[in-house]
Amino acid sequence: MQKIDYTKYKLKTKIEILEMLTGHKRVYILSCNKCFNEFTLDVEPETAELNKTLNEAGKTTIGFMALDFLCNKYLTEKALNNAKKDIEEADAVAVISCGVGVQTIAELLNIPVITMCDTVNQGGYHGISLNPEKCGACGECYLSVTGGICPVVDCSKGLINGACGGAKNGKCEVSKEKECAWENIFRRLAGQNRQNILIEQQPKLRNYNLNSVDFVETYVKSVQAKRNEGFYGGIYPEERKEFTSKMAVEKIAAPDLVYIPLQQHAGAVCEPLVKKGDKVKAGQKIGDSKALVSAFIHSSVSGEVISVESKKHPLLPFPVPTIIIKNDKKDEKDTSILPKGTIDTIKKEDILTVVKEAGIVGMGGAQFPTHIKLNSSKPVDTVLLNGCECEPLLNADQRLMVEQPEKIITGLRLLMKATGTTKGIIAVEDNKPEAFETLKKYIPEGSGVELLQVKTKYPEGAERMLIKRVLNREVPRGGLPLDVGVLVNNIGTAAAVYDAVYSGLPLIKRVITVAGTGVSKPGNYEIPIGMLISDIVKICGIQIPVNFELKMGGAIMGFPQDDLEVPVIKGTNGIIVVMKKDDLNEEPCIKCGRCVNVCPMELKPHKLVHYAKAENWDKSEKDGVLNCIECGCCEDICSSKSRMVEIFRKSKKMVRERKK
Repeated sequence: MQKIDYTKYKLKTKIEILEMLTGHKRVYILSCNKCFNEFTLDVEPETAELNKTLNEAGKTTIGFMALDFLCNKYLTEKALNNAKKDIEEADAVAVISCGVGVQTIAELLNIPVITMCDTVNQGGYHGISLNPEKCGACGECYLSVTGGICPVVDCSKGLINGACGGAKNGKCEVSKEKECAWENIFRRLAGQNRQNILIEQQPKLRNYNLNSVDFVETYVKSVQAKRNEGFYGGIYPEERKEFTSKMAVEKIAAPDLVYIPLQQHAGAVCEPLVKKGDKVKAGQKIGDSKALVSAFIHSSVSGEVISVESKKHPLLPFPVPTIIIKNDKKDEKDTSILPKGTIDTIKKEDILTVVKEAGIVGMGGAQFPTHIKLNSSKPVDTVLLNGCECEPLLNADQRLMVEQPEKIITGLRLLMKATGTTKGIIAVEDNKPEAFETLKKYIPEGSGVELLQVKTKYPEGAERMLIKRVLNREVPRGGLPLDVGVLVNNIGTAAAVYDAVYSGLPLIKRVITVAGTGVSKPGNYEIPIGMLISDIVKICGIQIPVNFELKMGGAIMGFPQDDLEVPVIKGTNGIIVVMKKDDLNEEPCIKCGRCVNVCPMELKPHKLVHYAKAENWDKSEKDGVLNCIECGCCEDICSSKSRMVEIFRKSKKMVRERKK
């Protein structure tokens, strides 16, 4: 199917361009890669065409930059800061874009910004990032002579040849909440010492039959208010948490057999400490590793080891050594399970030892060994507890906060003590009022623990996003929270740390949410590590309808399970049934810009897809594919129905393999 070209700008004629650049010898070119046009080129041809025109006229091109979506003010400002030195050497910036991009650049730079294009009228809103800057698509763009402020749109009367004289105290007499556009124009031109430009180059009468942009004003403001709230990007998926949010945690008895993988953590696989025929007790260490990054493995039941063999893993694409234990139903505890102290008596270094011996990992899904985080050489001033649980359907962390608030708070205080910091924050999204109010009652005075309610937004639970929201600190790309003095842990992890210290119990069980279509007994359940999904399916009466799938994890970031004979592991926070993504054929990318707007890692997902399909792994790496957190925001909003997360997982694998 042939795509319609909705390109929003066209280059002015050479005569017009040179007239606009009269008096400017040294020019920096900023161009916008066309949106709503099938993605085939990294840099549009107008850049080279303009550069040739300037050189032939004896002007010097100081440099050029081609950006996706100039109107995305947040990302554009960052790019301009990186090129600040070169731009400052120019006496004008020539902008190739529609009027929205020109206005954005003019607001960010304090030198003459000259528009090289006329905006094509396609009807509707121009620009993709919902900034306050707008464009009426006049077809005759004179932003060059008005300082980058559009009088057609910003002036309530649409006056293009000067002010009406009716403004009072800088406010328009028609729309009293608006500033007078022409006063702003004169002020900006004066700041650039260009007061005479309007006399030298006067705007022509525009066509007033063109579409008005006012009809999108309310929508733009409401969406923009959400877009950058707390952190850049993100989406607002249907939450569907009401199905299990009020259901108290129920314990599910351990099954006849448990299958315990020797890799339930980021890092090296553990070596088995037991063999077929050995008797084990609940809480006994059965997997060990001398590697720097790893986490010990323990038995969740007492009984007999019947096999140590490679079995399919729920998350990894290859089989993993697994210890299969026949449960004797006696639940005999290992002798190592003894209280290790209290928040007042245990020493800092002992907390580190206890956490390591307990095999505790991040329980929000990442599964990074907690003892390594705690033992960092980098200084920590804040321990941040993630109580957001922003994935749809999941309520496991919420129920822990409601039912075991003292355990959560004490677990946080133990983490604070282990890092030597006196500041701890629990961040809870505002869609969990019961959890927030319950925790508030149990925070000891003078403990250094602060409870903070944050507005709901996905993927707020990701470490980088949460730190930006709560502390307004920006973790650098490729960096870690520890680089900005923050240690982030999950609610379940804090509970596990409490259990390890106060009872000596290693991480052998966890709370998960079971929910979704076809689940007759949804709820929040305490599950022993190693219990097969197939056993949970039977207990919870799960029937997977046609066109639905079972996922381990959340509805967006969870991993589909085509084989139910795989176990619950330390990082499992949900077993859910959701509709499969539609089978409609993927369409070519049209650079609508939605994925760029919602990517919380500030990547260009559309470009990463383009590079992956071309197997250009160098460009994939350069454009930051390894920084993708696989949150799925881009895929959720993609108008071309691209399987972006799957593509990025492959890209990351290929990039890493090339580095070996």
